[in-house]
Amino acid sequence: QVQLVESGGGLVQAGDSLRLSCAASGRTFSSAVMGWFRQAPGKEREFVAAITWTGGSTTYADSEKGRFTISRDNAKNMVYLQMNNLKPEDTAIYYCARGATLSIIPTHYTFWGQGTQVTVSS
Repeated sequence: QVQLVESGGGLVQAGDSLRLSCAASGRTFSSAVMGWFRQAPGKEREFVAAITWTGGSTTYADSEKGRFTISRDNAKNMVYLQMNNLKPEDTAIYYCARGATLSIIPTHYTFWGQGTQVTVSS
């Protein structure tokens, strides 16, 4: 059974940084694509970043390029999202997800965590 548990969210001010973590279980973690998505109130879930199983390829939403960095540690079954220079519009619930291909489409990811709230005040 695959479980994904996010942590690291919180209330910060604009310009601050946060590091989100996702603890994953499952024997095939090291071969899975991992992604981060977010959903703000009243909006659809949107892609943030994704990383291949080797960590050799990553992709980001245009609005996050240069500010966010996704990484993974297969030995620890962990995925991270380093978020710098946070903006109020980054406020959302952030979800970790596991899929088979490097994709920006939520339906391409099979397993999801419960999410962690990130709130950025101006």
